[in-house]
Amino acid sequence: MKLLSIFQSVLAALFGVQSHGKYEFDFNSGSFLPYAAVGIALVTGFVVALVILVNYILN
Repeated sequence: MKLLSIFQSVLAALFGVQSHGKYEFDFNSGSFLPYAAVGIALVTGFVVALVILVNYILN
């Protein structure tokens, strides 16, 4: 799997707009770990960005 493809799949899944065909392809591709790692990284980055934004606004 290419990293860009995994990134696109995780991002689409987070927004809830992933097509059924891509969903099937991702679940039949084999390993869960790349998707989990990218998902954790994206969610962590989103939370950190929100914390920075809120701290900036409140100061």
